[in-house]
Amino acid sequence: MQSNTAELEKNSCPTAVRSMTGYGRAQKLIGNKEITVEIRSVNHRFLEYSSRVPRAYSYLEDKLKNLIKTSVSRGKVDVSLSIQTVSGTDSQVVINHELARSYLQALKELAEDLQIKNDITVSQMARFSDIFSVLRIQDDEEEIWQAVQQVAQEAVDRFVEMRQLEGQKMQQDLLYRLDLIEKMVQKVEQLSPKTVENYSNRLHTKIQEVLQNNSLDEQRIITEVAIFAEKIAVAEETVRLGSHVHQFREILKSNEPVGRKLDFLVQEFNREANTIGSKAQDLEIARVVVDLKSEIEKIREQIQNIE
Repeated sequence: MQSNTAELEKNSCPTAVRSMTGYGRAQKLIGNKEITVEIRSVNHRFLEYSSRVPRAYSYLEDKLKNLIKTSVSRGKVDVSLSIQTVSGTDSQVVINHELARSYLQALKELAEDLQIKNDITVSQMARFSDIFSVLRIQDDEEEIWQAVQQVAQEAVDRFVEMRQLEGQKMQQDLLYRLDLIEKMVQKVEQLSPKTVENYSNRLHTKIQEVLQNNSLDEQRIITEVAIFAEKIAVAEETVRLGSHVHQFREILKSNEPVGRKLDFLVQEFNREANTIGSKAQDLEIARVVVDLKSEIEKIREQIQNIE
């Protein structure tokens, strides 16, 4: 692996990563209605949507959900909609004229029957509350949705922008840790041949001590060293790990949500690191593997918040 190639890859990688944590708010006066939309989200393995919509506008819930789904694929998303009438009225008073005439006729008959003055006024009639009904004026649902959609889209844009800004910071950290992993893999590749050489020297010394001045069976030693070298060989693992690092960078360039793909790839990182660790017959390599697994874990924690 060449570090200068990795540096070029890193510098050419656009910031496509988005955090699953975000907030967006928009408020606008359209016609006689003040519309407010707020969107919040936190980590979640899948897309979990919930909303708070005034009961009178419940028909907007599915429309809002579909709008959100066009821009969000993962996260626990909560949407709040408020619609306030700030001028005019959205209700009207309806008079039950038949009932009012019945009341008036009954009062006239009462006055005549009791021979008292008939002094009924409108104010007095208004005390009969069942004469009046307050009805909500029926909204044009499509007109209301057009207004709400305008505000909601603005809130979504701000929400996505915040996710992207947070994603940029996360991506920079991920690329930094990928560089560290590459350097550690290079270190393992450098140390591995030395481990075989040291084993060969130790084997020669031990056999010489046993046989003292007798001649050594060089072919036997070569065979033993070859068996040991094959047993501890980690070339395949380091090559695969390097390939995974390259794939990781390529995925970061995607314009699609990348969280799930990165999560799978980190599992592959761990598999190769564990194999290298299990084969390690050298204290220095073992220490590198510990640091390697620590960086992989930091990456794993980071991508838990990536959409």
